[in-house]
Amino acid sequence: MSAIQTFGLSIPAPSESTARRWTGRILTGLVVLFLLFDGITKVVKERHVLQAAADLGYSANVIAGIGVLLLACVAVYVTPRSAVLGAVLLTGYLGGAVDANVRAGHPLFECIFPVIFGILVWAGLFLREPRLGVLMPVRKQSDL
Repeated sequence: MSAIQTFGLSIPAPSESTARRWTGRILTGLVVLFLLFDGITKVVKERHVLQAAADLGYSANVIAGIGVLLLACVAVYVTPRSAVLGAVLLTGYLGGAVDANVRAGHPLFECIFPVIFGILVWAGLFLREPRLGVLMPVRKQSDL
């Protein structure tokens, strides 16, 4: 087992199980497919997307730019070297979606749906990238 050097301390590297990595890849794949669909429908200005955007107070001429921004964030997220940056960018994007839904007075589920997706973005990354366990350790009850 290798070790990770952090601030001069040697920390054992987390175990890399195949099931954990594949679960992360599948979860990431599902999230990415949804976000790609969302971004593409914004770029092509699909009729339902334009109606939903109008309900949120956005004009039709900014929707394509929002879609391009989402697709760029997804591209950064799926690139292994920049996946953590992509997760941070997607978290910010989804935070804006929460704000827009709250401001529009939408029901609770519509307001927390982007939060759920943000959790799924990070869960997929956490499962497929074992080095994140050092930054965000998950402890068993016996470790407390």
